[in-house]
Amino acid sequence: MLFLLNDVVFDLDEACPVTPADARRFEKLGFDYVLELGCELFAEDPLLHRNDPGRARRLAWLIAERSPEVNAALFAAPTAACNPDLVEPRFCTLPDVVMRQLQEKGRRLDAIAADRAVWNRLAA
Repeated sequence: MLFLLNDVVFDLDEACPVTPADARRFEKLGFDYVLELGCELFAEDPLLHRNDPGRARRLAWLIAERSPEVNAALFAAPTAACNPDLVEPRFCTLPDVVMRQLQEKGRRLDAIAADRAVWNRLAA
């Protein structure tokens, strides 16, 4: 499964990003907790998806596990080290063809291209 986190596409079908023991531990976490965790992580580092792709991939995996219909998430933090309440999360479900097109862009995919293709935050 492909998952878009901000402007990075992760292939979650590759090796599981968590150990089986961690997966069992995470079973108890609800979507609200995962959402709060995502906001906290992006409040610390708004470029988490670029600066720590391993951690970002685990977050994407948690979101997909808790809400299987979701394959895209955006966590928009105004600044680094901001209050997690200021992070704006958004989620959506993208068609497989769109996800493959975004994946093909690879390193050329950036915040502006992802915004134009998915989020439309900069439009106005």
